[in-house]
Amino acid sequence: MTSTEGVTIVETVPARSDACAHSGLRIIFTDVQISMSEAIELAEGFKLLGEPTRVRILYALLEHGEMNVGDLARTVDTSETTVSHAMRLLRTAAIVRNRRDGRSIYYRLDDDHVRQLLELSLEHLAHRGDG
Repeated sequence: MTSTEGVTIVETVPARSDACAHSGLRIIFTDVQISMSEAIELAEGFKLLGEPTRVRILYALLEHGEMNVGDLARTVDTSETTVSHAMRLLRTAAIVRNRRDGRSIYYRLDDDHVRQLLELSLEHLAHRGDG
């Protein structure tokens, strides 16, 4: 077993002449680019995106920029209670942010990273449909 900069070669066997040059190696990559705590945090964020109403709310914000709970509820055809609960979860996870204007609270996507994630996800869905 040998190890070099995050790669461990655990087994070597003679490569067959008709196989690729690397067929005799079994390689384990030991340099993971994400820590366990980061992986857990990302997984929790992705869990929030696993509920269809929340996804529709996020895409409404993507399309309209900024909306209040009442407008979001009408747009995604759900109750204001459902939207308020979703916004609390999404705000806690830094997926959306809010601002107060008098008695109204307006929500928008937290930043461009969230916008890019949503746009790429929709693009990926369209791409999957092409194949």
